[in-house]
Amino acid sequence: MNFVKELSNKTVSISEFNRGLAGRIFDDVKVNGSKVVLKNNTPECILVSPDEYTKLIDELEDARDIMLANTRMSSMDKSDLISQDEFEEAFHIDLNEVSPLDEDEIE
Repeated sequence: MNFVKELSNKTVSISEFNRGLAGRIFDDVKVNGSKVVLKNNTPECILVSPDEYTKLIDELEDARDIMLANTRMSSMDKSDLISQDEFEEAFHIDLNEVSPLDEDEIE
């Protein structure tokens, strides 16, 4: 019984938008989380708050970056790697003289 109640709290009919209840629905999404919008008893879309959407997109981008890094790491030729000394010489820098970035500057 709790499953049915929980499911009904997570769904909203598109007809509720037509009755002028969009503001209430959006407020509920902000407070209680996502909602599935039903059209003819079929899921039509998912409503999420902007903060939740941003969080989901960030997590997706992180997962894609990890997958790309793993792919690159598994297919790299270790003979292409250079030491830190070789890097510093090639680019005419001394990493010991470079000031560390404040963590707040990294995004």
